[in-house]
Amino acid sequence: MMNMVTCALLCFRGGRDHQGLDIVCSDGSEVIAPFDVTLHGKLTVYSDTRKAAINSGINLRGAGLCFKLFYVNPDRTSGSVRKGERIGTMLPMQSVYPEITSHVHVQMCDRSDPTGYF
Repeated sequence: MMNMVTCALLCFRGGRDHQGLDIVCSDGSEVIAPFDVTLHGKLTVYSDTRKAAINSGINLRGAGLCFKLFYVNPDRTSGSVRKGERIGTMLPMQSVYPEITSHVHVQMCDRSDPTGYF
């Protein structure tokens, strides 16, 4: 999904229920498609205006899956993207959460575990 040379899997969330997968990615990095996907609109991650810098993501479908990417500024919000093509850029997570590792959050639409697909 991301440039795997600089990004790796990150699976933690303290004591909270974590319904997704975090993929380490530096702020401003390109986010690329993990497989052929169809873009299904931008999403709002937070209602808290203090988190406006990272309050964006994208809904996607592909390979029979429906999933969301959080903390991504999408290049566009509709159409198709081929595996390996750019979807957008990682938002500046460090400006909101300087104490955690910057990452793209992957969440399945049905909230199942996405780990096996990535």
